Amino acid sequence: MREKRVYILTVIVTLFIGIIGTVLVIKYIPDDNQKEKTIKEVSVKEDNTIKSAVDKIYDAVVYIESYKNNKAISSGTGFVYKKENKKGYIITNNHVIESADKVQITNNNGQIVEAKVLGSDVYADIAVLSISEEGVLSVAQIGDSTELELGDSLFTVGSPLGIEYMGTVTKGILSGKDRTVEVSLSNGEFMMEVLQTDAAINPGNSGGPLCNINGEVIGVNSLKLVKDEIEGMGFAIPIEMVMATVSQLEAGKEVQRPLLGVSMLDVNDTFALYRNNVIVPEDVDSGIAIIQVENNSPASVSGLKKGDIILEFDNVKIKSIAHFRFILYQHAVGDTVTLKYYSDGKIKETKVKLNKSIE
Repeated sequence: MREKRVYILTVIVTLFIGIIGTVLVIKYIPDDNQKEKTIKEVSVKEDNTIKSAVDKIYDAVVYIESYKNNKAISSGTGFVYKKENKKGYIITNNHVIESADKVQITNNNGQIVEAKVLGSDVYADIAVLSISEEGVLSVAQIGDSTELELGDSLFTVGSPLGIEYMGTVTKGILSGKDRTVEVSLSNGEFMMEVLQTDAAINPGNSGGPLCNINGEVIGVNSLKLVKDEIEGMGFAIPIEMVMATVSQLEAGKEVQRPLLGVSMLDVNDTFALYRNNVIVPEDVDSGIAIIQVENNSPASVSGLKKGDIILEFDNVKIKSIAHFRFILYQHAVGDTVTLKYYSDGKIKETKVKLNKSIE
């Protein structure tokens, strides 16, 4: 009898504990269907954005299309650097507008305006255009490329591959300063001093701005090293070199550069040298051979003649015609320079006063 009462009591206690446990579970541990879901708004801040810098330059950039005989011959990019006297003034590359008899720009509002070519320079690869002020949406701020350091952030705005991609922004870094690259111009080979960047620069970006992180123009995109095995090497003309010629081009004046007064060939251009009856000694492996000297030129006055080989220019060893022009055009008309040259089996030196011509 006693065992029966213990059994009944155990059952009652167990049942009581079960009921209490069930109540606690329902009260404090809701099932999946009763869970309250809270959605929170998350704010993400982009610390590396260049939006404000892009906004500074964006509306100053224009698409340029050049025509000859009513046929489109080239296109590129440019930017408004000044607004004055009811006109806007645009910088672009010479090769964008070269040979054109009509040039049009399109701004970011889609407005098409005819542009006038005020002046251009093939060696600097710079041209200055003017448009009516109605086509100007914004004016670019000019920066200072000399303050840049390797690794500084840079970006471009342009129209790669044409108007369809107008306003494309690409970002990179300054990959190199004071680079010299050889380019083919309409009047021969030339070397240019440029800034190197890994920001994407494609056909159509030519003439557009290369900007620093503050949205200031520090260079003008001019060319791209295009080889199958090389990527990420874009080049721009430092803005200081550009602005040094702008005022002359704006006024329609030719950029004055010194003239030595000779026709030249590279010393390794064997076939052309043979045709011009110029013999290069075997021990001469660099320099330029003179094949013609203009009368009354700085070269003729200094005693240079056909067959002479210029080896050094102000103690700089000459590598090629392009290199020679690059060094020559760093001087001004009227400067006196020293040339070391090979003539009649001897190495000689002469002083040359650079000028356009000597009467």
